[in-house]
Amino acid sequence: MDRRTFLLSSLILVFADQQPVQAAGRIFRIGFLTAQREPSLAPFVDVFRSGLKQLGYVENVNLEITYRYGDDDLTRVPSLAFELVSRPVDLLVVQGSAVTLVNQLKLSTPAVYVFSGDPVLAGFATSLSHPGGNMTGLTFMAAELNAKRLQILRDAVPHLQRVAIIGNPEHPGSHIERVYSEDTAKQLGIAADFFATATQDQLVSALAALDRSPPQAISVLADGFAIQNRNKIIEFAMQHRVPVISGWPIFARSGALCTYGPKLSDSYHRLASYVDRILKGARPEELPIERPTTFETVLNLRTAKVLGLDLPASLLASADEVIE
Repeated sequence: MDRRTFLLSSLILVFADQQPVQAAGRIFRIGFLTAQREPSLAPFVDVFRSGLKQLGYVENVNLEITYRYGDDDLTRVPSLAFELVSRPVDLLVVQGSAVTLVNQLKLSTPAVYVFSGDPVLAGFATSLSHPGGNMTGLTFMAAELNAKRLQILRDAVPHLQRVAIIGNPEHPGSHIERVYSEDTAKQLGIAADFFATATQDQLVSALAALDRSPPQAISVLADGFAIQNRNKIIEFAMQHRVPVISGWPIFARSGALCTYGPKLSDSYHRLASYVDRILKGARPEELPIERPTTFETVLNLRTAKVLGLDLPASLLASADEVIE
């Protein structure tokens, strides 16, 4: 093969990879459903759309996505779900806390999801390898990462002796996260007190208890409720000059000292491949649920400065994002 023929063949392959998915002129219709507000998910929705584009789906050509946001009101999820399937759509993409409610609706429309809890414990998957039913997707649950977060706090906070763990006991898998946290704290010689925060009243009670006896640091088990109330928790902590750590970058970007957890952008990019496979005929029950494989550390140096913390050079060097 001469150079001209090789270059021409390469261009043809590149061009072919960029062509939209063709199915006899069909337009695939997806419904994207979440209980959260639109701004909180905008970066991840962009990553998801980019993943679809790389797989050959072009919006307004062979793909139509209809978005429904619950604006932090879970009670709206069922009506929004019925609205989407009545359009109709070929597939639902469900995010976060909305997954549990959609599962309860027993819809015939297949669904893929990104979920922060354990799908098996939540009751909508038989196992990670064989989900069963009409739903599959990705879980952000990696309970063992709670151990790493406490180690980060131990290294960042001089003479750390007492940590408060704030978590929603109703979030599937949170008890496992609590066990990892408490076991690690014991190994590090740190006292760990758990505060259950499944409701606004419980959160108010927890903060009142912490106000009477402030800890030296707070570890927040990330879930939808924690995200919705992150500013309240972080503002309380800053008033008491207490560093906060959690699992999702939005906490560090909202003023927490640090986050260490799954690289969410990678998960949302992977979500596109689930959509692609189901639109091409795969059944959700046959697609294993994925756990996180890539992780990231986000440090907020502005917060560290306010708290008077001199973070270790090793922690700074390992950070994927530093907020200054």
